[in-house]
Amino acid sequence: MDGSVYKIIEIVGTSKNSWEEATKNAIETASKSLEDLRVAEVVKMDVAVENGKVSAFRIRLNLSFKYHGE
Repeated sequence: MDGSVYKIIEIVGTSKNSWEEATKNAIETASKSLEDLRVAEVVKMDVAVENGKVSAFRIRLNLSFKYHGE
């Protein structure tokens, strides 16, 4: 059978330092329970605000991984 099939899920990563670190945290955490990660697409970036200051960077990702049928 030619071709491959991929599943896409949405995840959110957070960091107190940057969107880049939030992305890294999300992907590294997801890779502990998902196999064959392929592409992460940034869907949305936002920040949490407390007392007028940025308290956390948040990134929403569509994450694809290779689907292995049963």
